[in-house]
Amino acid sequence: MSGFKVISLTDRAADRLKAIMADADKPIAGLRVGVRNGGCAGMAYTMEYAEERKAGEDMIEDRGVTVFIDPKAVLFLLGTEMDFKTDKLSSQFVFNNPNQTSACGCGESIAITPATPDRLASAGVTA
Repeated sequence: MSGFKVISLTDRAADRLKAIMADADKPIAGLRVGVRNGGCAGMAYTMEYAEERKAGEDMIEDRGVTVFIDPKAVLFLLGTEMDFKTDKLSSQFVFNNPNQTSACGCGESIAITPATPDRLASAGVTA
């Protein structure tokens, strides 16, 4: 599975991240993405500013944005596309994740199964 990209960004997500990071109060090296246990479906995505790369983190450069991946989250995020959506009442980052098996009604909590080559292939994710 080493040839698979852990996460990719759409143009909208990259543009929004660049704008947010440009307005940060301190220098930002990139965005740190992970998952945590919690919520009604079992897990939730996490995002935070990263001032530096932590030991063991994967680093992805995509569309001019640096993304650091929490090592515990790699198998849960493998093949994920991060997008930024805006509609009449909200705007938010959205994770299109081939490993996500369900989500709660509020949209904040998700169930994710670790990536396997078969699951990624059936989702159309290629190395």
